[in-house]
Amino acid sequence: MSAVHVNDPAQGAAVEAVVFDVGRVLVEWDMRLLFAKLIREPERLDWFCANVVTEEWHFQHDAGRDLAEMVAERKAEYPGHDALIDAYATRFLETIPGNVPGSHEIVRELASGGMPLFAITNFASPFWREYRASEPLFDLFGDIVVSGDEKLAKPGARIFDLAARRFGHAPGAMLFIDDNAANIAAARDLGWQVHHFQNAAALRADLGARGLLA
Repeated sequence: MSAVHVNDPAQGAAVEAVVFDVGRVLVEWDMRLLFAKLIREPERLDWFCANVVTEEWHFQHDAGRDLAEMVAERKAEYPGHDALIDAYATRFLETIPGNVPGSHEIVRELASGGMPLFAITNFASPFWREYRASEPLFDLFGDIVVSGDEKLAKPGARIFDLAARRFGHAPGAMLFIDDNAANIAAARDLGWQVHHFQNAAALRADLGARGLLA
């Protein structure tokens, strides 16, 4: 699928800054990878990932809910799974297998051309600090708004408004890149230019069409 431009009110305006999502745009992320190491039976793995440690449950931590509180509550709801639920809290980096192919190269090319770079990520604070310490790519970013730090999460309008104030550019002068359709729709409704990320090749083509990459 190509970039989303339909009903984009700022489409065609000059881009003063590029704003990236992190998960599934710059880094691969799959919660199932961790638990596949710990649960041998495929049916039990399916059940656990669909009911116990789910992306929807994890989103609460991204939005700023306390990890210890979440873990204790989940253990009470699903007795007998304590070790697996603890693994979520202590081995989260094992859900990040590597970088999205081609995306880091795009970031570096934009940075070398002098384009201001920023990010808005739904990422729990402790997990972000652990991951960020291992990834120097983010040294190229002027600022990163982290949902867990702000207790605001995409697709809510407040995190986009906060980001625009912190980044110092009008929404219509920034290109926001995200893999999540709801986040793209929210940003577009707030006047941001948008690219619905599918892969690095499509992003590179869009950036080239905008004159941001050669």
